[in-house]
Amino acid sequence: MDFAFFFVDWLGKPVWMWLGFLSIVVSLLALDLGVLHRDNREIGVRESLILSSMYIALGLAFGGWIWWQLGGEQGMNYLTGFVVEKTLALDNVFVIALIFSFFAVPRKYQHRVLFWGVLGVIVLRAIMIGLGATLVSNFSWVLYLFAAFLVITGIKMLLIGDKEPEIGNNLIVGFMRRRFNVTEEHHGQDFFVKKPDPTTGKLVWFMTPLFMALVMVEIADVIFAVDSVPAIFAITTDPFIVYTSNVFAILGLRALYFALAAMIHRFRYLKPALAIVLIFIGSKIFVANLLGC
Repeated sequence: MDFAFFFVDWLGKPVWMWLGFLSIVVSLLALDLGVLHRDNREIGVRESLILSSMYIALGLAFGGWIWWQLGGEQGMNYLTGFVVEKTLALDNVFVIALIFSFFAVPRKYQHRVLFWGVLGVIVLRAIMIGLGATLVSNFSWVLYLFAAFLVITGIKMLLIGDKEPEIGNNLIVGFMRRRFNVTEEHHGQDFFVKKPDPTTGKLVWFMTPLFMALVMVEIADVIFAVDSVPAIFAITTDPFIVYTSNVFAILGLRALYFALAAMIHRFRYLKPALAIVLIFIGSKIFVANLLGC
């Protein structure tokens, strides 16, 4: 076997680093679905906090390994990216709670939606970060566009305030209901179910509310990634650091969802706080350029 392949550089890091990270993520997901949550059941606040603490500890341990392997600067960049992504993604938790409420997803099936949602997030974030890294490496001025976007987004969040999205009027929800067979009834853990067509009487596949909730969760993450991915690139342009910090933060936050969802009403100042974070990170790029840092 030719081991030289594992030391080939890919996106700034040897292949073995990428494979090692992906192996950790796959193992965590297999443990989550195959062992910890093999059966559909409601997850309590205590279990949610324990799982989230485990993911945070693993994320920090991976950061410690990066510090040891790649140096203090890269280790600090990872830690900063991890904290920033975790903070910005808090807002996503409350949108997910609204989605679950709108589609009346039973609590015992919410973890199933979040689990498959994480798989989609891992792929979508890889695509977005790959595109972002390509743009930044070829056009350095793109980083300033990211910074300006973060500042403008932060200011808009401060001015507009906390406005809940109207999921019922969402274009994607309307499109799915017009173009596909959709049932408003839940069918256990199934994303699709066969039912008689109202016109022909033949058995055809119908989307269940559980699948529609999954689609909306994925779309919500893409929307929030538009803010969070540029924010991480404002900290570091290393694709490995950006991606690994993103994924570990997301894994832990999805585990924390069941605890945070029960305390939504206590986070009235979350939007202004996130807005300030975005403005600070965006401004940092311009200030660093002016000071020649």
